[in-house]
Amino acid sequence: MAPSPAVTFDSLRRRLANGQYDPVYLLHGEEGFYVDELVKEFEKIIPQADKEFAQYTLYAPQVEPGAVMDLCMSVPMMSDRQVVILKEAQAVDANWINRLQRYVLNPSPTTILVICVRGAQAKGKDFLAAIKQTGAVCFESRKLWDYQLPAVIAGLIADKGMRAGDKAVKMLADFIGTDLSRLHNEIAKLADIIGRGAEITPEAIERNIGYSKDFNTFELVDAVAARDEAKCWRIAAYFAANPKAVSMVLVCSALFSLFSDLVIAIWTPDRSDDSLKKALGLKNAFALRRLRLALSHYNAYQIIEIIDALRRFDAMIKGNGSRQAAPDLFRDLLFHIFTAPGKLPV
Repeated sequence: MAPSPAVTFDSLRRRLANGQYDPVYLLHGEEGFYVDELVKEFEKIIPQADKEFAQYTLYAPQVEPGAVMDLCMSVPMMSDRQVVILKEAQAVDANWINRLQRYVLNPSPTTILVICVRGAQAKGKDFLAAIKQTGAVCFESRKLWDYQLPAVIAGLIADKGMRAGDKAVKMLADFIGTDLSRLHNEIAKLADIIGRGAEITPEAIERNIGYSKDFNTFELVDAVAARDEAKCWRIAAYFAANPKAVSMVLVCSALFSLFSDLVIAIWTPDRSDDSLKKALGLKNAFALRRLRLALSHYNAYQIIEIIDALRRFDAMIKGNGSRQAAPDLFRDLLFHIFTAPGKLPV
């Protein structure tokens, strides 16, 4: 049998919803949220009335591989199929996992075996070879990168029947980061409070999640673009007093995106709205307005100097070349941004 193609979270969820089942599934990877969500889908397969006889949840550290295989080979009672969910497989060693190879190579057609390796990559050379050889379904739950967050957050909001503008999505990304379980819980809480069909606004986030819309990366970039020094220093003071409120790595990335976009914009021959949108891949009028505002406050030489300061800031907050605290480094960065001379070298 040919190996199965790579599957995504959405495609696997659709297949399960449509009753398209395979004998063996391996769910593994660093991001535990997707593994947990897919387990919930597998737990829906057996009707509630039959669960006692046809759905089993086992924990790898508490059971022997032989017992798992014996259960999988047994005939389902009062049901056409049975579901066996093996959790915490990341807590056992490769030898334990390899002993499942024999079953993976010859699975029961009336059993759905789901092997969960949460927060880690699956191990066991023989076991993984059997997964590949038989074409068993293998889903890898990868850790999110920061740039992927807005699309993921928008998807979670849409799943709850709500909508949100770019500003609200960015606030959630800045406040919660890549903790998908917390993102899911906070968005679910907002759905309960404001209701399906409603729009999640910055005010709703501030009121119900406790995050000030005035002190986040999105607002900082706006203030830097507008050269609003007073607001930037207030935000810097808030970041210093609340070090867990935002990641300085994200701050650096957001500011670098602004100034690197400005470099492209300055050397775009035709600075019409259409040309700038095409050159920068801008998708909304707000981003274009912010760009034009920044262009009115920073010249080409200042931008180059600021990008150099950002590169040094990025290295220093990661521990290269400085032992200063992150808030002090951030204040130094703002000072460089607002005092960059922007003149040709003599």
